[in-house]
Amino acid sequence: MVAVTAAVVAAIPMIGSSPAAANAAVGGAATRADGSAAKQCALPGADGAASAAPEHEHLDPAAVRQAIDYASTHLRTSVQIFRNNCRVGAGPLDPVTEQAPWNVWSSTKSVVSMLTGIAADRHQLELDDPIGKYLPRGPEWGDAAHRAITIRQLLTETSGLQEAILSEAATTGTDPNVAQEALAQPLTHRPGTHFEYSQRTPDLLAYVVQRAVDTDLQAFAQHALFDPIGIPHSSYFWLRDRSGNSYGYAHLFIPPDQFAKLGLLMQNNGAWNDHQVISPGYMHQVAQPTTTNGCYGQLFWTNAGKPCTGANIPNAQTVDRRAIPSAPRDAYAMVGAFHQNNFVIPSLNMTVTWTGMLGDTAPNLQGIASAQPADLYYNFFRILMRGVKDHHIPDPGPYTPPPLDLDVNPLNYADPRVLLHDLAPNPECNLLVCNDTIPLQGLAQNGQAISRNLLSTLSAGQ
Repeated sequence: MVAVTAAVVAAIPMIGSSPAAANAAVGGAATRADGSAAKQCALPGADGAASAAPEHEHLDPAAVRQAIDYASTHLRTSVQIFRNNCRVGAGPLDPVTEQAPWNVWSSTKSVVSMLTGIAADRHQLELDDPIGKYLPRGPEWGDAAHRAITIRQLLTETSGLQEAILSEAATTGTDPNVAQEALAQPLTHRPGTHFEYSQRTPDLLAYVVQRAVDTDLQAFAQHALFDPIGIPHSSYFWLRDRSGNSYGYAHLFIPPDQFAKLGLLMQNNGAWNDHQVISPGYMHQVAQPTTTNGCYGQLFWTNAGKPCTGANIPNAQTVDRRAIPSAPRDAYAMVGAFHQNNFVIPSLNMTVTWTGMLGDTAPNLQGIASAQPADLYYNFFRILMRGVKDHHIPDPGPYTPPPLDLDVNPLNYADPRVLLHDLAPNPECNLLVCNDTIPLQGLAQNGQAISRNLLSTLSAGQ
């Protein structure tokens, strides 16, 4: 959710400058009216995140407490609020949940976007390249029209591929090859012209990035993204399909304290201390609204534009407003099913991170299904923004739900044709055999990763 703030615009020419200079362009301590500066905390290290009293960060302690209480009573099992990299509030369950791996669902898509940005920064791919440049040859790897889809179209969910969210997710654990499954889906729109929230699209992007960097995607993620910001390999696991390809749409299981680091990296314009992990140029792009959806950028949701089209469950409802009208326009977010979120507000140097299960209560089918931002986000940020003392943020008033849309046609989200293409994408690949082998590699890798993580968690608890 990012509108182009002056800070971000100032950072764009700094792609070749030092990480510290680029970070200073968007960060820096806030200044009180009397000229005194707020505390600026170091980014989380081995000892965890540094804390500060809300009042030291120009926040009303009562508003922070009320926002935490609201989140905690709306099924948030972990919640942390950061300003100037300082943790100014945390939920009551955080001591229990902060180190427990949790499926962040579609926030995994944003991680794939970050990896795409890193690969682009390293000139290992270009965003407007056709994906056919990186795919193997053969009839199972797409016809000319499919291979002409661009990386940017995968990033913006405008590939044109047929989708049905529940059908795509239903094959988890049995998928023979998610990249070939994506390429088996017919084109229902001209690529680049229509937003449709798909699961297979980021799966295909994850595979394309892996091919472009010539390294297993998870190995690339560890050394290029996770290691620089202090996310240990043993702290998370990330599921694969049966051929060993990483899922791009979901199934990154990561503890909330490590998940928060991804939000803080974005808040710091892609820099972590003295290391520029992702270029400011890519940071500028990820949350710009597209012409096909004012609330969606490059696998991030953005507060910068409208109208806002949600995921197609129970239908792809479009509403004529920003994603979170109670938050500043430059806010943007990693968004996972049931509300696994990192919210970033560059203009306030603020990050909010939380996990949980559902939490919306407004009478709107899309909101209840976590398919579109609804009252949970709105009410939380309305409370929190009241506490910001160094910026004037108008109160938008009580939440008003969009018109009730009773379109629950199951073909929107559980189309059997999509399921069939996933189970048997082409003559060379099906549930039993794929590419002349019985695909078991990914299942073995999943078992090893889960076992490694479990042993690490048990050792840490001793």
